[in-house]
Amino acid sequence: MANSFATQLTAALLVACLATAVRADDETPQPSPSPSAQAPSGQNPSGQKGRAGRGETGSGASAAANASTAEQHRLPPDSTTKQSVALPGRTLAFSATAGSIRVFDDKGEPLADIAYTSYQLDGAEKASRPVTFLFNGGPGSASAWLQFGNVGPWRLPFDGAVSSASPELQPNADTWLDFTDLVFIDPVGTGYSRFVTTSEDARKRFFTVDGDANSVALVIRRWLEKYDRLTSPKYVTGESYGGIRGPKVVRNLQMQQGVGVRGLILISPVLDFRDYTGSSILQYVASLPTMTAVARQAKGPVTREDLADVESYARGDFLLDLVKGQADTEATTRLADKVASLTGIDPAVSRRLAGRFDIGEFRREFDRKNGKVTGRYDASVEGFDPYPDSSSFRFNDPSGDPLMAPLTSAAVDLTTRRLNWRPDGSYHLLSESVNKGWEFGHGISPPESVTQLRQMLALDPKLKLLIGHGLFDLATPYFASKIILDQLPAFAGPSRTRLAVYPGGHMFYSRDGSRQAFRKEVEALVK
Repeated sequence: MANSFATQLTAALLVACLATAVRADDETPQPSPSPSAQAPSGQNPSGQKGRAGRGETGSGASAAANASTAEQHRLPPDSTTKQSVALPGRTLAFSATAGSIRVFDDKGEPLADIAYTSYQLDGAEKASRPVTFLFNGGPGSASAWLQFGNVGPWRLPFDGAVSSASPELQPNADTWLDFTDLVFIDPVGTGYSRFVTTSEDARKRFFTVDGDANSVALVIRRWLEKYDRLTSPKYVTGESYGGIRGPKVVRNLQMQQGVGVRGLILISPVLDFRDYTGSSILQYVASLPTMTAVARQAKGPVTREDLADVESYARGDFLLDLVKGQADTEATTRLADKVASLTGIDPAVSRRLAGRFDIGEFRREFDRKNGKVTGRYDASVEGFDPYPDSSSFRFNDPSGDPLMAPLTSAAVDLTTRRLNWRPDGSYHLLSESVNKGWEFGHGISPPESVTQLRQMLALDPKLKLLIGHGLFDLATPYFASKIILDQLPAFAGPSRTRLAVYPGGHMFYSRDGSRQAFRKEVEALVK
């Protein structure tokens, strides 16, 4: 995201005659993921082109038909251009590549072309030059948010954007390209990435928690092989649902792809969906500091240090009164009145809701007297409620929706005009079909990545974790990450894991000061 949609969450080579249907970087057979890395179907996307494995069976005719379909939907050849950008105090010259990497099933049949955009600084020593792989979340979001809002060599101003804003990109003085090469990945179904198979079963495998992460990890390894960067220091960055994807990608790289990673950078991540579902009282603990920050910023600038009292209350007396439940009327009244005083919500409304505000209720009640709602991505941004008198919630996000048009136009213009890569078909900044088709899994264990965080940090004592959050983000409140990090074992202490919180929302980097401060954190980690 920036994260884009909230909620719902799973992912997946005949013979030499297919050689003309694959790119050069895919011609060397690669090992398939071990069974332990497979999604429940056991048929994740793989680099393997041989017959080994348990891929779908089919006749030579069906394989030929699939190859024909793959050619019909194939993305154009990669385009590499020489670029430069003039920034304060320096000019960066670099090679920009827009292209794709084809993913096969374990029988050698093509499944998807996954698009990427890479920027490699000219004159750098490949062996020692860091490279960072970046993706957004959704599920269903392309990587344009990170590329054009925060990290890439060109930037689109996000702060205060409206739908009719100019999509013209500007040189980004805060690009990370000074200290690391950059590879932005669009998972299948987002950006220009697309399926080249007609198999519905194969397509569904990509839209799973594990299948998605495995396919992204495979693309990272393939890119490293293609550009001779396997010995480079490697970093992974994910935003929003990237908090689920990121740790799983790093773990897959470590264990299945034979690729070590030095650092994981997460921006506004969700790490455990159990905190956002059902009757979990932790959802109220996690969101209270953010709601209070929104109320206080309306009166003046706010930093995390200004919320120390609220954090202490949230994990102390607030949690104790929540645990007592509504059967304890004294505790419930005390809690409701305290929440009203912190958030500025009408005390009568707070008592009616027993001080337990879900995100939608807070967004509508915060300034309901003026017929306005707050943003979900950035609750310090307000917009008009299109149905202020409705008894149900019928509003969208004034902090995220206005970015859709200019960001989509900027991504298409850069790719086709400046980078000279012109796929047919549409560019999908946020894919509703991917989000709605996502398989989050069933049963009593909602998706989480804390398990992989613990495993990767335990495996490699040199690996470091940096998490950045915005104070006013109601989509993924910063205090949820704080609670999770506090539960990690001593080997993953402050010397290896860091939480940085800035004024702003889900895309806190839309604010100049927050973007610049986080860049310094990332540069310190990489260097």
